[in-house]
Amino acid sequence: MTFFLESADRFSATVDATTDWSAPSPCEGWTAAEVVDHVVDTERQFLAGHGVELGDRPSGSPADVWAAHLSGVRAQVTDELRDREYDGFFGRTTVGATLDHFYGFDLVVHGWDLGSANGRPTTFTDADMDAMDAAFEGFGEHAYDDGVFKAPVDVPADASRQVRLLARMGRRA
Repeated sequence: MTFFLESADRFSATVDATTDWSAPSPCEGWTAAEVVDHVVDTERQFLAGHGVELGDRPSGSPADVWAAHLSGVRAQVTDELRDREYDGFFGRTTVGATLDHFYGFDLVVHGWDLGSANGRPTTFTDADMDAMDAAFEGFGEHAYDDGVFKAPVDVPADASRQVRLLARMGRRA
């Protein structure tokens, strides 16, 4: 299984455990429901840009929207699609690499945001943190472009790796 799909499964578990969709998330100005909307909409936009037809955007509760969206994505993300090359923001890449390195990363981070909104922040695995470190390296100076991450926040020198990664994204654990 790919990092993207593993991250999607863990995001699904967090979605399923969410009870208050109106709770504010660590993403300033976003509720728990809006975190799910963001994830769904950005994935749909990316895939549509690569000729993937997912049909109408699902409707209903955030949990229903996510489940229907992920079901449609799973059906479309074949090896052939994953291997499709294109010129991305950082150069030549594949749809699969972008799904794993960017959208998988996005699912891990927003899974933490969603869990935190309901008082249950997720714990990153070592693989999550390795992928996040690699993604940050890939983002370079663009990590702090408008709409990406807030400025890093200070944490104690002995903070855990997860706390340091969250701080690097402008989040307080």
